[in-house]
Amino acid sequence: MRRKFLPIAAPLLALTLLAAACGDDATEETSSTAAPGASTDGDSGEACPGVAGCIPAGQPDVNGDGTVKIGVMSPGDTNDNGYYESFVVTARDFADANDWELIIVDKVKTADAAQTARDLCRQGVDMVALGAGELQDALPVAEEEICAESVWYMSGGAGVPPTPYFFQTNDDVSMTSFVAGYATGLAMEELGLDKAGFISGPEADFSVKAFEAWTAGIRKTIPDAETVATYTGDFNDAAKGQEAATAQLSQGVGILWPYLGGATDAVVKVGAEEGALSVTPGTDRCADADFGISNIFSPGEFFAAALKDFEAGAIKIGVARTFVIGKDDVPRIKVCDAVPTATEIQTKTDAFAKQVGSGEIDAMAEIAELK
Repeated sequence: MRRKFLPIAAPLLALTLLAAACGDDATEETSSTAAPGASTDGDSGEACPGVAGCIPAGQPDVNGDGTVKIGVMSPGDTNDNGYYESFVVTARDFADANDWELIIVDKVKTADAAQTARDLCRQGVDMVALGAGELQDALPVAEEEICAESVWYMSGGAGVPPTPYFFQTNDDVSMTSFVAGYATGLAMEELGLDKAGFISGPEADFSVKAFEAWTAGIRKTIPDAETVATYTGDFNDAAKGQEAATAQLSQGVGILWPYLGGATDAVVKVGAEEGALSVTPGTDRCADADFGISNIFSPGEFFAAALKDFEAGAIKIGVARTFVIGKDDVPRIKVCDAVPTATEIQTKTDAFAKQVGSGEIDAMAEIAELK
């Protein structure tokens, strides 16, 4: 079989964070949850998908046509040098290694999600992979006859109710952001800062949780630190992101967390011009001197775990795999060399992450105290 990459489709064929099927490199301590009220043994005689915990036959060539096609849908720009791009990089790596075909549809609008998914199924994809929870409106299509021979996967989607028609990977946005905030606080202390700024798109549940947890983490180190949040309404609008950053910096913000997609670099540039470091929204960018903390929860890392199981024929439908900071390889926090005493801060952050992951430190209780 000859592998080929299909062109990136236009949005007409057609973001996030943050807010999970088991991979070979994950710990066995990570939790899974099945759809409420559904069978978890896969032996009820019902169709699979349709039963939580069932394993679709024929993986990875689910439809048995002699080829393996992965259809990827992303709400953001898959050339954003960050969160959204990491998702398709993983898919390309697997396509290269396994002689699979890849169809990528990016910048998918919420209103177009369902129809885009149907179009992918019509092209005979063995997997429909949703790059973020913003695309949850496509999930009901998994139950339609047109997609009966496709396995469905969602990256992230915290708060999206599970059904016995898709599997999911995610992390706990509050726990991860809490540890990121702790590292940010240590960096701020080293840099002599007392005010931090958070910039995101829509004021959604997951983005608000990220800000609240980040604030709680910062205050573990600097109890009287001030944090401010701006919600621009769009993860990818660079102009809105820059406007928010300029306003925050004028108010004394010394470090930024652009919890964004395509607008990330525009915000980071504004911060750098004023001497402010930034925190990454998902990927490792410590090689860039403008970043002080890499908060690594990129969907590509989680997608890799899912694709390993798909390759092995072991995907279970109707379960969510939640990766836990301090237990699994991802998510994780990396302190960049742009921060003085980065090595010392990294050691403290790693120890803190393990305490959070084990439950020794009750992150949710500490976050709740701020409300």
